[in-house]
Amino acid sequence: MINVAIIGVGIGAQHLKGYRALPDMYAVKALCDLDLDRARNVADGDTTIALHETSKAVLDDPDIDIIDICLPPQLHFDEALSALAAGKHVVCEKPLVSSVLEADVLIDTATRANLSVFPVFQYRYGHGLNQLQALVDAGLAGKPYAASLETHWNRDAAYYAVPWRGTWAGEAGGAVLGHAIHNHDLLTSVMGPIKALSAITATRVNDIEVEDCASISFQMESGALATSSITLGAGDDTSRLRFMFEGFTATSGTEPYAPGEDEWTFTARAPTEQAQIDAVLANLKPAHQGYAGFFAAIASALDGNPGREVTLADGRRSIELVTAVYQAARDGKRVALPLGKEAAYYKGWQP
Repeated sequence: MINVAIIGVGIGAQHLKGYRALPDMYAVKALCDLDLDRARNVADGDTTIALHETSKAVLDDPDIDIIDICLPPQLHFDEALSALAAGKHVVCEKPLVSSVLEADVLIDTATRANLSVFPVFQYRYGHGLNQLQALVDAGLAGKPYAASLETHWNRDAAYYAVPWRGTWAGEAGGAVLGHAIHNHDLLTSVMGPIKALSAITATRVNDIEVEDCASISFQMESGALATSSITLGAGDDTSRLRFMFEGFTATSGTEPYAPGEDEWTFTARAPTEQAQIDAVLANLKPAHQGYAGFFAAIASALDGNPGREVTLADGRRSIELVTAVYQAARDGKRVALPLGKEAAYYKGWQP
């Protein structure tokens, strides 16, 4: 049994549901939030969950194994360092940190402490993504050709009424960082590392400091090409992903916040036959999805069976990608990856 304390009960409420779906693996022992009434509502009468206004009590508690950070982005780095210093594993909502430098400090600190940090990318865990992985594992994909990502959501002035949103100091970035980051993680988890990218960003929808539209072109290390279209000015919220391989095309549904859990279609391309695809999918067993799938993978890794969890290295690559997008957009030049300490925005992309 892994004992967890959740810090911040906004998105933390969704984390709690994920842990509760795995009662043989996890026990949430504490919720921390400056608003104790909100924390009490999230606990929903569960008297086994302690409520705290700050994280100090859970950092000092030897029975807590994981500190789950669900705070505004500007607090992630310091809170993660405090948790590691207290001897705790860390789960941290996106974005993990606000620079590649901070990601490297976390990697060094976690390595020296022999502890793990798990960036939250729950989109990876869904039946559609499991189907895609099964087809790849069966050898039916072949060479990756191209991919397209759409993050077309609707965010208006009411959304940005929260003081820290829409600012460089509070959110650390805009739609590239806070909204499309999951789909970009799916791109790299499916098609591998990025070799280079070009980008244009703009603020067209809301009166905010950060971008709410972007267009990005990727060249993958495999040679595959990909595009990402991002806006917060759509009429509704939709996400759509298409991955084109030598052997088939995989297309997601349009569910915005859980594309991996939506219905996917897999269309064969010679030499792969549709019957081969259908046979693989017919034998696929169901698995936990979303946050429950993400947490199940963590439990497996902590139990000595790694492989499906999101790693700290994955988190660094995500922040590296964001950094490269902002650099490319501002300089008007193609940016090569990976980024080292000499990179222009290694210490942060904020103006």
